Order: sequence, then structure tokens, then C-alpha cells
Amino acid sequence: MTMTEPTYLSNQFLIAMPTLADPNFFQTVTYISEHNANGALGLVINRPLGLSLGQLLEHLEITTDRLDLATQPIYQGGPVQPEQGFVLHRPVGRWGATLRVTEDIGITTSRDILQAVACGEGPKQILVTLGYAGWGAGQLEQELVDNAWLFGPADPDILFQTPSDQRWQAAAALMGIDLTLLSAHAGHA
Repeated sequence: MTMTEPTYLSNQFLIAMPTLADPNFFQTVTYISEHNANGALGLVINRPLGLSLGQLLEHLEITTDRLDLATQPIYQGGPVQPEQGFVLHRPVGRWGATLRVTEDIGITTSRDILQAVACGEGPKQILVTLGYAGWGAGQLEQELVDNAWLFGPADPDILFQTPSDQRWQAAAALMGIDLTLLSAHAGHA
């Protein structure tokens, strides 16, 4: 009997199948930042909240004169800890509390990164979420078996440059999949 190593999905996109009806994840793309035997953590990257980075900085009493930040959207990163901010960024840099996902991409939860961004000294590319998506041990693996998700390699261009309303289709297209051709109704053409 041979044991196979489990496949973990860190630095991958988790793409909701059209049949996934959970309102937290309907038509979402989640960037998986950590996945191991204990579970998985990710950030939904295509659910703008109607809140801008400029408004968030103002709420945190961080001043900036960077007009480009005023319109940058904040995303609903997932249903867990919706009051907690997460900054997905490239390059990684050195911040107070950073999870290094790759050599180039990190997720930071400390305020110092937002202060640096406000001063024009932060990472070149950022995506800010409130909350995250989490799965317990074995939960994501079971959802994959149940065909709730597609997964594939993450692409920084989709993370940081593709308009949020195009990310779901664009992430699937990386794998050669057109989500509009997948029916949400089994047995109907």
C-alpha cells in the first residue's frame, strides 16, 4: 500500500462552480494563502463592499493626499472576522504581521502597511479585504470532491489588475474553462 502526499492549494485560485449556491461564495474567486492538514485560509478577491480605501484610511485616522487611493475598492474577503482587515500585496516587504505566501506575495494584517501606502511608500500592488474565508481540517478537500470548486494557479495580473467583475471568468479562463458553458442546472441543455 502506498501513501500519496495530499495536494495543498496555497497560492492557488479557488473558483466557485456555477452550481455553488452559498451566498458567501456564489461566483467568487478566492485566493488561497494557506492550506495544510489543519485547514485552509483565503481571501475572496471579487466582492467589492461599496467602501473605498480612502474611506477606510479616514476611518482609521490615517491621512493621505493620494487621490488614487480614494476610489480603490475594499473587498469582502469572506465571512470570518469581517471586522479584520487584510492587505494582499506585492512585493512582500517587511511589515509588522505578514504571512509570506510566495517570494513575491504576502498578506499583512498590521496597520503599518496602510500607513506606508498612504504615504506612497507601501507595496506597488495591493488588494484590501475585510474578513477572510476559512475551512477546517478536511473541509475544503470534501468540497472539492463534491465539485463545489475549480482550482488553478493564481495569477498576479488577475489579483491586482483585472477589474473585479471580470476575475471569476478570467481565473477560470486560465485553465481553459468558460464558466458560461457550465450549466447550473444538471440535466438541462
